Amino acid sequence: MPYLNRTLLLLCQSRTAEARKHRQRVRRWTGTEETQKHGASLPKKPPDVTKSRKTKTEHLLKVDDHDFTMRPAFGGPAIPVGVDVQVESLDSISEVDMDFTMTLYLRHYWKDERLSFSSSTNKSMTFDGRLVKKIWVPDVFFVHSKRSFIHDTTTDNIMLRVFPDGHVLYSLRVTVTAACNMDFSRFPLDSQTCSLELESYAYTDEDLMLYWKSGDESLSTDDRISLSQFLIQKFHTTSRLAFYSSTGWYNRLYINFTLRRHIFFFLLQTYFPATLMVMLSWVSFWIDRRAVPARVSLAGITTVLTMSTIITGVNASMPRVSYIKAVDIYLWVSFVFVFLSVLEYAAVNYLSTVQDRRERKMRERARSQSLPCTCSISQTRTMTMLDGTYSEADTNSLAGYTEEPMVPEDEPEEKQKVPEKSEHMVVHLSMSTESAGIKKRKSLRALNIIQNTHAIDKYSRMIFPGSYIFFNLIYWSVYC
Repeated sequence: MPYLNRTLLLLCQSRTAEARKHRQRVRRWTGTEETQKHGASLPKKPPDVTKSRKTKTEHLLKVDDHDFTMRPAFGGPAIPVGVDVQVESLDSISEVDMDFTMTLYLRHYWKDERLSFSSSTNKSMTFDGRLVKKIWVPDVFFVHSKRSFIHDTTTDNIMLRVFPDGHVLYSLRVTVTAACNMDFSRFPLDSQTCSLELESYAYTDEDLMLYWKSGDESLSTDDRISLSQFLIQKFHTTSRLAFYSSTGWYNRLYINFTLRRHIFFFLLQTYFPATLMVMLSWVSFWIDRRAVPARVSLAGITTVLTMSTIITGVNASMPRVSYIKAVDIYLWVSFVFVFLSVLEYAAVNYLSTVQDRRERKMRERARSQSLPCTCSISQTRTMTMLDGTYSEADTNSLAGYTEEPMVPEDEPEEKQKVPEKSEHMVVHLSMSTESAGIKKRKSLRALNIIQNTHAIDKYSRMIFPGSYIFFNLIYWSVYC
């Protein structure tokens, strides 16, 4: 029995010791004060600052205490909102779609006393786009824009900066594609002026006054901005009021820029090839008119088809406007010159055929008549061709006639000899009537130039180049 009591006593003491150790471990982790038997308190453990509760942004800016669905100073005068823009890049200009694409930094400045806070250092606080959804910001949009978006790599490119007195800076990075009304009447020697327009969507000029913060200095550009086809001449800003019949007047801001097109690309791709094709068509004037395949392929097929290809290629990259462009005038006039060179050879070939047919009929008529040419026959006519002024057609038309010198009949036979000078040839033509001879001689004189087809090519060699040079002088003096 004494042995059993001793065992129970030891068991109770061991459990009491384990319970005491467990309470010490709990107090050590919870940081509670532990009181010793004599009443002395243990030193207090310092609190963990990383686990202390911070003040929220909403509480600091009092976001929950105000209704930010209404503009600042609602019911009072219009709130002024300053704007400035930094153009990062001018990405593209499309003549077919008549628009441009621009990337820019758009910044707004206004004062909202509801966002003021106390600060001993008077420093501003900067936030990202998550706070923008909880406060009031200007509802500025791009007029005549086709597409626009806010960049979101790696996060939304939005910055909000709030100052202790309530001034707010709201900045965002935007890429916008907007329409540009272009005039192509002087294309490709043209200059285009495009505008990017900003305006409040909901607030009229009685509620929101939109203005350029620093005038013309509110617009800044990167000096490295360049385009392949255009030279950027000038950026400037303007502002005016826009009226809508159903809603009223709104403040509208304009970013204007002027672009001048580079001409060298079109000189190489359009003007020089067209000029060379016109000059190539003139080569046919120096080719024999009897070489039909050479002149037709050179002045006809090659040059006409090439000009058609150039015209089609230029119009394929342009909008279908209803007026004539400067490049159309040059190309179509060049095409007319090429086409006239084809018609010139058609005229030469036709007149040559008519001339050959007429000479053939005259030779056949002369052979069928076979009449001697004597001086004793009445009603004779004489045609004299001096010093080689007769043509091949005239000589062929006299085939079958007798050639002899004309001398008086009363002179002796020894004097009736052929003169020594070979350049003087006299031919006696026997005609049936006097009127028939006069009619034939007039027709020969009238068709002298027409029968000589070489003369048409000779005049074309001077008229075509001279006219084309004159056209170029007028064209470049007007459009340059």
